[in-house]
Amino acid sequence: MYDFRKKCVSLDRLIGTFCAIPHPVAVEVTAASGVDFLCIDWEHSQIGRERIEDLIRAADVHKVPAMVRVPGHTPEWIAAALDAGASGVLVPRISTAEQARMAVMASRYPPAGARGVGPGRAAGYGYRIPDYLKSANETLAVAIQVETAEGLANIDDIVQVDGVDVIFIGPGDLSVSIDAMGPAGQDRLNAAIVRIAAAARAAHKAVGIFRPSADDIGKWSKHGISFYMLASDTMFLGAGLAAGAASARSAS
Repeated sequence: MYDFRKKCVSLDRLIGTFCAIPHPVAVEVTAASGVDFLCIDWEHSQIGRERIEDLIRAADVHKVPAMVRVPGHTPEWIAAALDAGASGVLVPRISTAEQARMAVMASRYPPAGARGVGPGRAAGYGYRIPDYLKSANETLAVAIQVETAEGLANIDDIVQVDGVDVIFIGPGDLSVSIDAMGPAGQDRLNAAIVRIAAAARAAHKAVGIFRPSADDIGKWSKHGISFYMLASDTMFLGAGLAAGAASARSAS
């Protein structure tokens, strides 16, 4: 849907953001902003499974692909997000090649995977199952998040897993895991990011990363990173209001 997977693997520069506000209005407003995609954050927000379909519908209003960051590796979580009509999944805390293979298996129908067939929203509540089965394996994006010291150590094996479309770097958790928090650890963290990106590109995988602002996207693009998750709806809300309030107070 929306050629989202094709754009990911074609290394088009894609700019998205996390959606953590559990209301369709927030998603619809964010989708109207001009971003290339949204990622509904089921892992780190108060969004429940029963709400995901409504949030994806809100993104569909503006024809913006919505992927879902699932809470973990469980196949049922991945299937639930895709059955709801997500354009792809972001699977967190992938530290081994076997975990990456399990994420792919849960995202693909047989023979490429082990996803179960069901009458969810994506399949027209059962009325379009044959059509959906024909296209799902080719159109749904699978992104895995490398954000641990173990994942960094295993990166050469992880990037070789067939069916993974995007190797997504989580700098926050990675910095904690490799003891590289704060200014003192910046060089160590940057070296880890470069290492992951280089391994992924050598394996012809797209590379993604979370950035709190757009200030250094040009820098990371030089390392082959093309898929950017820029802050979140809550971060933009807070920053925008803070800037507006400060400007109002200083107005003469």
